[in-house]
Amino acid sequence: MVITNNINVANRLRVFPSIEVVIAGGVVRGADGGIVGEAAVDFIRQFKVDYAVIGASAIDHDGALLDFDYREVKVAQAIIANARHVILVSDSTKFERTAPVRIGHITQVHTFITDICPIENVRNICQEQDVRLIETAR
Repeated sequence: MVITNNINVANRLRVFPSIEVVIAGGVVRGADGGIVGEAAVDFIRQFKVDYAVIGASAIDHDGALLDFDYREVKVAQAIIANARHVILVSDSTKFERTAPVRIGHITQVHTFITDICPIENVRNICQEQDVRLIETAR
């Protein structure tokens, strides 16, 4: 079973008969097909998932995970709170960006997958807090 708040993810997975796709309701963002808002948050809170895959628009050098859309942040926070294992997937360009809304902190994830982690402080936080860092370009 895959639970998602993104219509593009749901559309790609729906063709696999062995995967049951469950999609959140709410406001659909035209730019990326993300489903956001309180309805999506309430929906996500109904589940306790084994694995959650999240992204961030920016990663601050202190390990803060940031986004631009406060409605998406609320959904991401609900996903993190209701998962046994959280996987953050983000490329290294996110370290070069800033965004105003705090999703949480890298210490709230279990696995961080990126092409490369160029910020030594974030690398140290991952090591000290047992966040598994996987760099695909190394």
